[in-house]
Amino acid sequence: MSRSTSMLYLCLFILVGILAPSDAVDDKCVACNAVAEELEIGLSSERPRNHLDMRHRLDSKGQREGKLIDYRVSELRVVELLDGLCEKMQDYTLKVDTNTYEWFKVDSWDNLTNKQEAQAYSKDISSYCGRLLEETEDELAELIKKGSVKVGGVSKVLCQDLSKHCSQTSVSDAAEVDDDGHDGEL
Repeated sequence: MSRSTSMLYLCLFILVGILAPSDAVDDKCVACNAVAEELEIGLSSERPRNHLDMRHRLDSKGQREGKLIDYRVSELRVVELLDGLCEKMQDYTLKVDTNTYEWFKVDSWDNLTNKQEAQAYSKDISSYCGRLLEETEDELAELIKKGSVKVGGVSKVLCQDLSKHCSQTSVSDAAEVDDDGHDGEL
């Protein structure tokens, strides 16, 4: 092979790597719901906290001045909820059945049949979580501080409203299916 041909292949390989980054998570909606589930675990396990006392200065009369901030609307709460979220996603892996994907939390990596593949999926969802938070963090933080993100509603806020990885029609279509498995048609 000539030097120019090998350089051409090298440039082509680099160009493809730059222009088409691999997106290992096939079903973004299912992955987003797994991230939302982990965030809900964080919300539900929150302990009640006192207000944050930011009155550290004394005025000329010796009275404390500053703010008293409600913990529920504080930046500290947002940081505690979101910090480490993607690292927690490394405990998840993908279960693939025929045409269905399900992310689940692994209790013991030793019990898995294909440990190497499971750990690769774990890295995929962790990096997906990082990209998801990078895209939505500012809006999500504001909604958390406003009290709009509650246990049971994280998936809707994060996956439908903010990231748009889950369409509202697919969620509402699934809700319209009757108990007998029919979608209302005769």
